[in-house]
Amino acid sequence: MLKLTKKADYGLIALKHLSLAPAASASAKEISAAYGIPLPLLAKVLQNLARSGFLRSEHGTNGGYRLAREAALINALEVIRAIDGPIILTSCFTEHGACDQSERCNVREPLRKIHEGILGLLESITIADMSEGQPGDPDARLYALPAVVSRQTPTSV
Repeated sequence: MLKLTKKADYGLIALKHLSLAPAASASAKEISAAYGIPLPLLAKVLQNLARSGFLRSEHGTNGGYRLAREAALINALEVIRAIDGPIILTSCFTEHGACDQSERCNVREPLRKIHEGILGLLESITIADMSEGQPGDPDARLYALPAVVSRQTPTSV
């Protein structure tokens, strides 16, 4: 099952939170309290995001974290990769892509299309999109994943 780790989920939550008030900074403690996220884990995620260039860390009494780039220039795929590493739907798409079924596999190509569709969708969704789109918003691309995957999945699979 393709699933985001808690760390990636928390990272996206924190980036969205920071994008809602770009002029202000927020501490790990503030974000943790606002969303019920364990502070030690969130602190590590925020440090990772700062090392990866998504956040700036500000010291002092009004310190905390703020976005290092505009929310519209940060996409979900790059954030997830920075936290979790590469997204792999199946081992076929790794460097060592061979398996016992490689020569007889009849779903490798359809799975590749699904994999590329997921990566493409995640790359097209920015933190700004996440900050604007809500589940009831028909223009919210964030909630379009099932439609994108179903359009790219051959019916013969």
